[in-house]
Amino acid sequence: MGGLITGISPCVLPVLPVIFLSGGAQGARNITPGGLLPDTQEPNVLAGGSTAAVPAEPLAAAAAAAAARDGSRPYLVVAGLALSFSAFTLLGTLVLSALPLPKDIIRWTGLVVLILVGIAMMVPRVQDLLERPFSWIPQRRVGRDRGGFVLGLALGAVYVPCAGPVLAAITVAGATGKIGVATVALTVAFAVGTAIPLLAFALAGRRVAERVRVFRTRQRGIRIAAGAVLIALAVALTFNVTDALQRAVPDYTASLNKALGTGSAASVLGPKQKAALAACAKDPQPTLQECGKAPAISGIQQWFNTPADSPISLSALRGKVVLVDFWAYSCINCQRAITHVTAWYSDYKADGFEVIGVHTPEYAFEHVATNVASGIKRLGITYPVALDNNYTTWNNFGNDSWPADYLIDSTGQVRHVVIGEGDYPGTESLIRQLITAANPAVKLPPATQVADTTPASPDLTPETYLGSARASSYAGAGGSGTHTFRYPSSVPADEWALSGTWSVGSEALTARKNAAVKLNFVAADVYLDVGGTGTITVTVDGKTTTYKVSGAPDIYTLVDQKAQESATLQVTLSAGLNAYSFTFG
Repeated sequence: MGGLITGISPCVLPVLPVIFLSGGAQGARNITPGGLLPDTQEPNVLAGGSTAAVPAEPLAAAAAAAAARDGSRPYLVVAGLALSFSAFTLLGTLVLSALPLPKDIIRWTGLVVLILVGIAMMVPRVQDLLERPFSWIPQRRVGRDRGGFVLGLALGAVYVPCAGPVLAAITVAGATGKIGVATVALTVAFAVGTAIPLLAFALAGRRVAERVRVFRTRQRGIRIAAGAVLIALAVALTFNVTDALQRAVPDYTASLNKALGTGSAASVLGPKQKAALAACAKDPQPTLQECGKAPAISGIQQWFNTPADSPISLSALRGKVVLVDFWAYSCINCQRAITHVTAWYSDYKADGFEVIGVHTPEYAFEHVATNVASGIKRLGITYPVALDNNYTTWNNFGNDSWPADYLIDSTGQVRHVVIGEGDYPGTESLIRQLITAANPAVKLPPATQVADTTPASPDLTPETYLGSARASSYAGAGGSGTHTFRYPSSVPADEWALSGTWSVGSEALTARKNAAVKLNFVAADVYLDVGGTGTITVTVDGKTTTYKVSGAPDIYTLVDQKAQESATLQVTLSAGLNAYSFTFG
């Protein structure tokens, strides 16, 4: 279903003309009303230059064979696209991280192939040159069949579908190396779902070509037009013209993706755990609930704040009330929540309460153990922390958010799930109830008094990612690679734009010469997740402040006010700094 939604989403619009002409119209079964191919109706030239009539039966057989060959082209184009997209999504990050190659080499290779295939469609001599390496294959030439499959492979290399809950799960699995049978099956299912509407469009193009006379009588012109469209797509992708098209068209599939993601939180659990945990996460109650047995904490790369950094298990904590807190050290939402979690741990630890912080990385730099250790120290965390780099425990719980809390009673049952920030007094009340139920004689201290700084305004600017993989609200043009940008004439509310030279990566923007970003926001506080060594200079409401940046990426406060306001800020970053996201409070 996720693939099917992606296949009808706005992000496929730029490739539809190519699918229609190169995959559909070029795949029309090339049969005239009389049953013969136009190019088989020519006389048969014999040795010595004389001619002879070609028997009707061989001509008919040749026509049927050629028709079948041409008719397979839509399937080959879409199959090639699905195959290469699946391979690159699953293995691209792993392969490129192991080789000293540019991170966007796959995309540029695909663009070059698209241009070559487009030229070959227009110039037969070029097609002959491209086919020549395959001439060693006996009695075979690389005709339109195999060319269609190569075209599909190239499209898959440059075709980046809109992000959805299923695609996000595949991307995380590929990036973290967690590729097993289930992940491959999920990827194949997604690719098939995406291929269905694309194949339907290609077959529609073939049907039109078979029924409209101009497609039958002017095949050479159609091939030239298809080649021109293919080259135009490659040029548009190179200069990111397609990004503007995708932004201009409202995402009419957003509600479908949201609905699909609602039930995905516990998709990898057993049936009973799936139903119980998903129900508690979807419909949290102010009272204790029955959410099923707590899943295992497993697949941990490293432990912090345990004796000799040794692992601990939930079974070893039986008899205690346990809070499993999913977090990431550079997540501002997590940082606000952790002030409450650390207070609970400090006040109730002696009464049979334990916290396990499961650090599951959102960014690549959050996989680094030393970075996590520094974050633990800065935030004053003293409870055990598990480094869940491979998302094993994340998937065990079916979790999909930072922060997220799972409250477990003394018998090992999950009794409450909290997704996101807020309602800290309610969670603390349930913690106290479970501690008392486990030990009725306990005398608990007064409830903690920690200010709730969760943003409550509906007008607050949402979290804004800057890397190309999840970039949103961008008021400008550009794409992956190094580019020089100029601010647009205006930046709309809740949007941002770039100036100067930047290198655009999947997770972050890297500042080059005169790099600056302008942001139109509504908030009291503005934070930037940034890493490297250098300075950031912030100008807002005519006031300029410079901050020093050093070390692993972390959250830096750019604006700190008592009241929410609507304003525009500009941040200038020294060369080499990496900017990941803006968050607000």
